[in-house]
Amino acid sequence: MTAPRIRVLVVEDSLTVRSHLCSALRADPAIEVVAEAEDGRRAIELCRALRPDIVTLDMMLPVMSGLAATEYIMAYCPTPILIVSSSTNRGELFKTYEALAAGALDVLEKPRADEASLEWNRKLVAAVKLLSGIRVITHPRARLAAARPPGDAPRSGVQAARPRVLGIGASTGGPGAVVEVLRGLPWPFPLPVLLVLHIGEPFGTAFAEWLDGQTPHSVRYAIDGEAVPAEGGVLMARPDRHLILRGGRLLWTDDAERHFCRPSVDVLFESLARESGAGAMAALLTGMGRDGAAGMLEVRRAGGLTVAQDEATSVVYGMPREAVLLDAAVRVLPLSEIGPFLAAAAGARP
Repeated sequence: MTAPRIRVLVVEDSLTVRSHLCSALRADPAIEVVAEAEDGRRAIELCRALRPDIVTLDMMLPVMSGLAATEYIMAYCPTPILIVSSSTNRGELFKTYEALAAGALDVLEKPRADEASLEWNRKLVAAVKLLSGIRVITHPRARLAAARPPGDAPRSGVQAARPRVLGIGASTGGPGAVVEVLRGLPWPFPLPVLLVLHIGEPFGTAFAEWLDGQTPHSVRYAIDGEAVPAEGGVLMARPDRHLILRGGRLLWTDDAERHFCRPSVDVLFESLARESGAGAMAALLTGMGRDGAAGMLEVRRAGGLTVAQDEATSVVYGMPREAVLLDAAVRVLPLSEIGPFLAAAAGARP
């Protein structure tokens, strides 16, 4: 029996770009373009009526923006969304981050003038095939009011050492998850927070600045060679550079990709296990693949506290699932409970 084709809704206001997208997708026999839309409102209407397997969505649209369309679709008819955008200025990048936080799965840059058309078409088709198979959830923002109260402070044999550093890793679905975890940490937070998020160039350039405005915690990219602060603040790995902790300092490395990822969560977590031992805490959030699972196991073996996001609240239960299968997670918690749990473990005041 022939497998059903992947049904795609293409949303793009430029007729030229929309024609390119549709042509690239229709060239693959496994894909069917079920409809086209040139504005966000029409995109919502077609999404509700046709229930496509995936939506490719531009951010800058007339009538209703791509961000507004994303928020509506993920709240009322959850569908995998691939953002296809050429937005690279600060304001438009921030809208892309907001859409990712609202439930869009990934972002693909529109083809540049110097980019071979066939190569970009291959990237588009590969992304559509990969993301269309993800069973997305109603965006967690809609469930915040119904969230269960946070769990008690850690017990059952977890770390006796005083926590010294917190590492967080995330991938697909990560922007929104990271925001919620950071909002669950009181300010000021007594530990430095080191963050690895899989988001590539050119869309990763301003992410730390955007995240800095979402919570009371200061967020910036780590500086190569800087001493790790004694407390507070979130330091991110830069796009395309691993981040490690060594000798009390944060270092960039351009070592080989791990699980096709650079920066890699595994690389960061393994360095925390070596450097801080039982004083390390690690949280692994939603994401595709297995990056972070082996590194989290190293943290647990060193006596550190490890937490994985549960399946029900993960946009993609890939990385956390791998950690659970390795028995790397001391606790498996819903997203809304992870921040309060880590705060209690760190001895932070509510």
